[in-house]
Amino acid sequence: MAPTITAAMANSQEHLTLNHKLRKPLVEKLRRERINSSIEQLKSLLGPELLKQQPDSKLEKADILERTVCFLTQLMQQNQQQRGRLNQLEHLDASFNDNQKEAEITQNSTVQTSKDEDPEVKVWRPW
Repeated sequence: MAPTITAAMANSQEHLTLNHKLRKPLVEKLRRERINSSIEQLKSLLGPELLKQQPDSKLEKADILERTVCFLTQLMQQNQQQRGRLNQLEHLDASFNDNQKEAEITQNSTVQTSKDEDPEVKVWRPW
């Protein structure tokens, strides 16, 4: 009985190996199609940007990927610069608001003091 079990296991291993060998090219083909599709999408998204740099040349996949990386890097740098400017503006706005509040407080206290010290209102009475 032992030989039949070993034969069945060997047959099963051969079946798995054969199945793997048949599926591998199909899986690889699907993977390549996904990659190519994504590269074409990048090419269409970056179309005007890519055409500005080299309008007459045929772009290879590597060129598209390199230019995409370069374009995204530039976008990220611009984003960081804009965030820095926005932070500066927010800081200036906060400082302006603080100064405006201080000026209003100072103005209100000056008005109160001048009302209290009006010389014509005071009358000297000896009693």
